[in-house]
Amino acid sequence: MRGLHADTGYLLYRLGLRSGQLFNTFLQESGVRLRHYAVLRFLATCEGALQRELSARLGYDPSAIVGLVDDLEKLGFAERRPAPEDRRSRIVVLTEEGRAFLRDTDQAGRRVTDELLTPLEPAERDTLHTLLLRVAGNGLT
Repeated sequence: MRGLHADTGYLLYRLGLRSGQLFNTFLQESGVRLRHYAVLRFLATCEGALQRELSARLGYDPSAIVGLVDDLEKLGFAERRPAPEDRRSRIVVLTEEGRAFLRDTDQAGRRVTDELLTPLEPAERDTLHTLLLRVAGNGLT
C-alpha cells in the first residue's frame, strides 16, 4: 500500500493548508482572513463583480460571499455599488483603502511564499509556479 506522501493530491492539500495557516497568521493583525484576501485580490483584477460572480470565480458558497463582503465594507476595503448595466443589481468594488491594503501586503505575501518554498531553488520555484498555473487552468477559474 502506498504512503500518504506518495499521493500528489494529498501533498497539494497539505501544502494548501500550510500556506493558508502561514498567510492567516500574517493577516491576523489586520482583521482579514485569507478568504477576505482572495476577494480583494480578485476585485483588484476587475472594475467590480457581482456577488454571484465572486462566488463562482472563487469557489465560495454564495452565503459566505455576503458575509465576506460585509466584513470588507466594514473595514473600508470594498463597497457595493449599483451595477452599470442593471441598477437593481449591486457590484462589489475595491476601494482605495483596499488597494492600499493589498499594496501593503505584497511583501508579506512574498515572505509567506518564500517560507513555504524554502527547499526549492529559484528556478524550481518558477517551474512549480508554471506547472501549478497549467493545472489550475484545467478546471479552476
